[in-house]
Amino acid sequence: MAQEMIVFIIATGILAYYIYTPIPEEVDQKLKITMLNSLIRTWDHVGQLLEWLGWRHFMHSLRILTDMQNRPALSDENITVTDTVFSGVPVRLYVPTQQTNELKRGIIYIHGGGWCLGSPAMKSYDTVSRNTAKALNAVIVSTSYRLAPEFHFPTQFDDVYTVVKYFLQDHILAEYSVDPERTGISGDSAGGNLAAAVTQQIVEDAEVKNNPKIQALIYPALQPIDFDTPSYQQNKNMPLLTKSLTVRFWSEYFANDPSLYHAMASNTHMALEFNYLFTFVNWSMYLPENVKQSYTYSEPMFGKAELLQKYPGLMDSRAAPLLVKDSKLKLLPKTYVMTCEYDVLRDDGIMYVMRLRNAGVSVTHYHVKDGLHGALSLNSWPFDLENTKIVEAHYINWLDKNL
Repeated sequence: MAQEMIVFIIATGILAYYIYTPIPEEVDQKLKITMLNSLIRTWDHVGQLLEWLGWRHFMHSLRILTDMQNRPALSDENITVTDTVFSGVPVRLYVPTQQTNELKRGIIYIHGGGWCLGSPAMKSYDTVSRNTAKALNAVIVSTSYRLAPEFHFPTQFDDVYTVVKYFLQDHILAEYSVDPERTGISGDSAGGNLAAAVTQQIVEDAEVKNNPKIQALIYPALQPIDFDTPSYQQNKNMPLLTKSLTVRFWSEYFANDPSLYHAMASNTHMALEFNYLFTFVNWSMYLPENVKQSYTYSEPMFGKAELLQKYPGLMDSRAAPLLVKDSKLKLLPKTYVMTCEYDVLRDDGIMYVMRLRNAGVSVTHYHVKDGLHGALSLNSWPFDLENTKIVEAHYINWLDKNL
């Protein structure tokens, strides 16, 4: 009887560990979030075990979850959906069937997934693209890109840049009846990173005549320099995207190197000779007081320069859009930035908002006070959230007014 009781207590403790996660009072539908987070945590630990045993890369295990959500390109009475290729890169194209005398708007959308997971075929992204195309009568190009750990920076950037540059050509826009003066670039999370980086580069590309009118960045990851911002501290164990998983995504973006991950996890991956980069991400300068709360900025801890010499992408603005100078920010189009309160990436977005405004760029900052990372894409049963409908409506409404 005593042994059975011990087994019961252990089993109950394990179950409670996986199911229970402290969720802020402001967040609604806690049961759905708890169950989804339990699934992610369980799969996370399974993936770590399989990697430790040498059977499967961690990201390949996580990819099973995202691949399960893929759906075929199905057209309906409102939207023609096709999987095609733009200059060698697979894309999913959404073209409204409604005929008008006016040229359509065009949006390139870039999915998230930490540069390691996801595709335009995922149900959540397919839903957002369909809803956007239908609401705006706009052509949506939802682009793929090659993923880590098979491919590293700058491959993901290059794939997206190729698609954007291809789509913005006069004859391609004409083929899809898109107005050259009404195009935009959008993306979430790692896709928000790529959207920001590509927009920064495309506006200076002399070969591109039709620059995007807007960019929309949904809880973007914008810098791998400082993983000790207030949002990383506050939300390090928050559901759906923890600090440790975020750091793993960033490290895989650059290399399959455990030493890089451990250095980034301890925030000692930068070297003293590159101290100047912290001026671009110094949150004590760019975050409002209500965001800083009681957190105190501390001087960065430095590691060995060899790591940065081995992986210079860490300091490349194509990977870290927050590292560009103000003179380059001034060239950017009207911008929409969505951040979520309970998200490790919150302060990346807020710092970018402040720097863009200081540079004279018109910015709309939509802060979801009760939101978690992934707020826009939690739209599929059984984990669909009411808040996601509100978030999506705000995003689409901004596009409608500004594109």
